[in-house]
Amino acid sequence: MRIDIMTLFPDMCESVLGESIIGRARKSEKVEIHCTDIRDFAGNKHNKVDDAPFGGGMGMIMAANPIYECYKSLYGENEPKPHLIYMSPKGKTLTQKKVVELSKLNRVVILCGHYEGVDERVIEEIVDEEISVGDYVVTGGELPALILADAVCRMLPGVLSDDLCFEEESHFSGLLEYPQYTRPAVWKGREVPPVLLSGNHAEIAKWRRKMQLTVTKERRPELFDELQLTKADEKVLNGK
Repeated sequence: MRIDIMTLFPDMCESVLGESIIGRARKSEKVEIHCTDIRDFAGNKHNKVDDAPFGGGMGMIMAANPIYECYKSLYGENEPKPHLIYMSPKGKTLTQKKVVELSKLNRVVILCGHYEGVDERVIEEIVDEEISVGDYVVTGGELPALILADAVCRMLPGVLSDDLCFEEESHFSGLLEYPQYTRPAVWKGREVPPVLLSGNHAEIAKWRRKMQLTVTKERRPELFDELQLTKADEKVLNGK
């Protein structure tokens, strides 16, 4: 898979994407990620990519043409148009379901906005979907883009050591993750649940499932209400 990030701050993106699991995945060519500076397509000697909004108002707006030219530079005339995502507070909230969906594409381009946003006309011209990482506003699209890139990359074959690394995580199956513990068995008077020390893998699996259901019901009731519980789940919740 190839991910392109269109940004005013490519070094910021590279500093994150070059580290840890994603950095290793790039080096081993499990994923290809490129960060392209929109300013390179400004078309003026000062590399200016923003201007005042028509109609007045606070702040500046990113101009349409530098974004458009940057995007067009990422693929050839005979290549299919890559799927373009604009990170925006107005977009649909990112979910694990969407992450899995995007991970199945061959090519994704992510546009990072800045200032007070981008000219609506370039959104209409080239953007396929807008995605938000939550109901809040940050100073630019880089951090949301990095969250999206990281989440998608983790779903790709070979990036994590085993599929179980993400299959049992929060949200992958619609449930939050069960509590995790490591040594020592007692810390500040708090003991690890005895079942985890029992060596009984069937009982451990049962306990973990119960905790997933319980934690989801308590902390994210809206997610729990969407679940289709099996008879086994109902027994687990009832302590049977």
